[in-house]
Amino acid sequence: LNQSMNILLTEVGLRDGIQAEQRILPTADKVRLANGIIAAGVRSLEATSFVSPQAVPQLADADDVIRGIKKRDGVQVCALAPNTRGMHRAARAGVDAVLVFLSASESHNRKNLNRSVDESLRGIQDVADIAAESGIEVKGAIATAFGCPFEGDIATQRVVDIARAFAAVGVHRITLGDTTGMATPRIVRAVCSELLSALPDLRIALHFHNTRGMAMVNVAEGLSLGVTEYESSLGGTGGCPFAPGATGNICSEDLVHYLRESGHETGIDLAALSDAARELETLLGRTLPGQVMRAGPRGQLHALDSVRTASARA
Repeated sequence: LNQSMNILLTEVGLRDGIQAEQRILPTADKVRLANGIIAAGVRSLEATSFVSPQAVPQLADADDVIRGIKKRDGVQVCALAPNTRGMHRAARAGVDAVLVFLSASESHNRKNLNRSVDESLRGIQDVADIAAESGIEVKGAIATAFGCPFEGDIATQRVVDIARAFAAVGVHRITLGDTTGMATPRIVRAVCSELLSALPDLRIALHFHNTRGMAMVNVAEGLSLGVTEYESSLGGTGGCPFAPGATGNICSEDLVHYLRESGHETGIDLAALSDAARELETLLGRTLPGQVMRAGPRGQLHALDSVRTASARA
């Protein structure tokens, strides 16, 4: 597609991005980052996860993080709620939406969630029932939708069947997760095309990891199919802790830069988002893989005397 599209980006850095980091960020820093990300124009924020603090200590302060975020009109604050206990906590904290997920791969689902896919689907029904009583939207995600490190290629029909099961419990917005960076443009086209053909009313979001450097070309393929929702992570943080060799998500600033240069609208201030990425890098105490945060946007010019002149000697 050559025409300009309005793209909705969901920022997942404060959940997916930091969940496996060695350094645990103070709650105040997370809240400040969340509010800065929203101030930069991000309209959809996956802010935390209501999971066991023992299992994911990096997100043990989920309740306080949600309560500290300044709500704005037109901005949706979402959190992962994998079970009924998490759903009750999320509702009390005041989230706008919850995310429930499972893997298309039976093997990865057992590693990641310690249960079968069928058991996960039954749990999602329970979460959806509680959310409906609280007036909270439920969004779904299918991990390993483009390939599994244990089983290899995933049958597209399996992704369709899981999406249909989601729809049956009232979940009509589904993220396809490239959990291990196995997606290629060919696979993205096959999965998205068949899914949209089977469930034309379904809203699809794409969540790519840059494990093999393919994330941006996969976004390009999604755009060519008319997909307008993507998930990305500040600074390129993240990576599934239950996937061998996993590295970070597609970087938010790099993606915003790419979309802008491709003529699409996100409503996000790239400079402000890059500032937030640099702050996160400082807080985590390690170099993040984001590139635009370091190099600046394509049109950024520099003073001539800011770079040394090559020596005239041969």
